[in-house]
Amino acid sequence: MDNYDSDLWNDDLKPTTEATRTWDWKAYAALWIAMVVCVPTYMLAAGLIAEGMSWDQAVITVMLGNVIILAPMILIGHAGAKYGVPFPVLLRSAFGTRGARIPALARGLVACGWFGIQTWVGGSAIYVILNGLSDNAFQGTALPFLGIDIAQFFSFLGFWAIHLYFIRHGTESIRWLETYAAPFLILMGLSLLAWAYVKADGFGNMLSAPSQFEAGGPKEGQFLGTFIAGLTAMVGFWATMALNIPDFTRFAKSQKDQIIGQMIGLPLPMALFAFIGVAVTSATVTIYGEAIWDPVALASRMGGMGVIVALAALIVATLTTNLAANIVAPAYGFSNLSPQKISFRMGGYITAGIGIAIFPWKLLESSGGYLFTWLIGYSALLGPIAGILIADYFLLRKCNLKVDDLFRHDGKYGGHNGWNIAGLSALALGVLPNLPGFLHAAGFVDTVPEIFDIIYSYAWFVGVIIAGGLYLVFTKNTN
Repeated sequence: MDNYDSDLWNDDLKPTTEATRTWDWKAYAALWIAMVVCVPTYMLAAGLIAEGMSWDQAVITVMLGNVIILAPMILIGHAGAKYGVPFPVLLRSAFGTRGARIPALARGLVACGWFGIQTWVGGSAIYVILNGLSDNAFQGTALPFLGIDIAQFFSFLGFWAIHLYFIRHGTESIRWLETYAAPFLILMGLSLLAWAYVKADGFGNMLSAPSQFEAGGPKEGQFLGTFIAGLTAMVGFWATMALNIPDFTRFAKSQKDQIIGQMIGLPLPMALFAFIGVAVTSATVTIYGEAIWDPVALASRMGGMGVIVALAALIVATLTTNLAANIVAPAYGFSNLSPQKISFRMGGYITAGIGIAIFPWKLLESSGGYLFTWLIGYSALLGPIAGILIADYFLLRKCNLKVDDLFRHDGKYGGHNGWNIAGLSALALGVLPNLPGFLHAAGFVDTVPEIFDIIYSYAWFVGVIIAGGLYLVFTKNTN
């Protein structure tokens, strides 16, 4: 370590030791279950049903998307388990010791957006509890500029403050929370399902409603386009974690532990919780006379102790997801910008600060924008990074890295003064084909040629294939 460059190394970024490799397969399964059980997962199938799918088509699309994303999750996680390095350090192999800061920062900023969204959801649950206990005494008029009332804002800040404890105590405290929360969250989800079934005397009409894409339906013949866009959105949902999964697998006792744990913890629990969301919402049509997709709104309608229990579970679910999925990656990413000045802890605090500054309640104003602009949009950015990492580690390096050189500018991965032009060029060109479709979906331009909308609906896949392929072409004579 004496020959490591100081701007590439600190105690948080250095390879893990045998003593710190404490995560077995049960820990990874618990990690995923605790992350899967969250409000966005609950509402994922809702967006697909709103686009015309039947409940079973929506749940299958969710599950298939997670089976697909499991592959890069395990592949990229392999490097973390083998060498004990976090995601920003692994990036140095493909992007250069300085160039790696660009994709690490891109991943971190996406996580900051998610952190804000999840913190708003948890704060909303606290707000509902307060009003449920006080006969709506905390409801007020929206504040200028913020657009929410003062109790909503302080509920948001209160939930935000809870995260600071776990940021302070690091990844081991997060592992502890995820392990103990997972069985509780499964029990709460199944209890909610049982409550809805009994209360509605069945799950209601929604589960028997046909797909709008069937013959004679209002969207006959349009299923494939909606399915592809929906599948890409489902892949995009965890495209973030597929990149920085080495931040967790670096603590694995073995490769087998990270592989089995992720296989158990991700696809089936995602599909199950998406089904719970659909089934419970279907039952609310019978119980309350309307479909209530938002679990916070549903809990507020339950009344009595039911609302307290349901919202307490929701707060725990949101906290576990937010800590693992949206704190760890940017904390390491920001630390990587200046290791001697920014520790993992300080990186977490920076993430928390950005999570307030982005006004996350503004991001959730449109469900269509959430699914097809936010999820697909950032998958267009993160897909190329995944493709380059997989191409570099498996096809170019054959799973062999020289760890010491990851911490030296003059080592094997230094590139041109710390910049690997091949990796950065492949990243830019991998994002480029999706840019017109994103600008159209986001409303920045009114029209684009139809081909760009089609390409954008495959955004993650397009990025992975183009960037990964170009990276291999660019580097074939340099390794």
